[in-house]
Amino acid sequence: MPTDFKQPLLNARQQIDQLIKQIKTEGHQDNLQDNLLPTLETVLTQLDSMARHDHLTGALNRRSLMAMLDGELARSFRTGHTFTLAAITVDGLEQILEQHGQAAARQVLQQVAKEALTMLRTLDSFGRVAANEFAIVMPTTWLEASRKAIARLKLRIAEVDWNAISPGLTVTFSTGLTTNAHKDNAESMLKRVNIALQDARSQGADKIAEIEPPLPDYDPTAED
Repeated sequence: MPTDFKQPLLNARQQIDQLIKQIKTEGHQDNLQDNLLPTLETVLTQLDSMARHDHLTGALNRRSLMAMLDGELARSFRTGHTFTLAAITVDGLEQILEQHGQAAARQVLQQVAKEALTMLRTLDSFGRVAANEFAIVMPTTWLEASRKAIARLKLRIAEVDWNAISPGLTVTFSTGLTTNAHKDNAESMLKRVNIALQDARSQGADKIAEIEPPLPDYDPTAED
């Protein structure tokens, strides 16, 4: 996924403008079906992808990530499977911005997203939900397994040559983790994982904190 959508968006707009001109000037059904419609379908697919992804990092945007989270909650309700939601934020991004500049800060977010998208499983959903916050939906994953996944991502981030972006630059991230609870919705789960994230940040850089919600009370009189 491109890390800068400005040029692809401009190209798509130009292609649509050109197609409209061809349709107006030619108007031949055979040509429309054989040439213009497939091109138009390709452009619309590109636009749909850009609408679902963050323009800076190529991760899912907040709306798309929340839709994936809603879908996973619905699936978990049907199957009873537990899953994990992770939230990560780059430590000291404000200081990186001040000391290394805006371009370096942008590249840091792009590189973190790139490493996460490369390392995570295909069934995981990775999105940017705030300026300096990413979230990961990890289906059928308990906290122990999600901690291991975050540990692998931390190692991967540590191996990046950050000096290539700016001399003296180092990057770590803090993480909040939580699992789904009875009667959760996407917003309540994101709120809980953000509490865990703030707990991790309060402990210092490169920390992980988690919240495992309690199981619902057992009521033997409740109907199935």
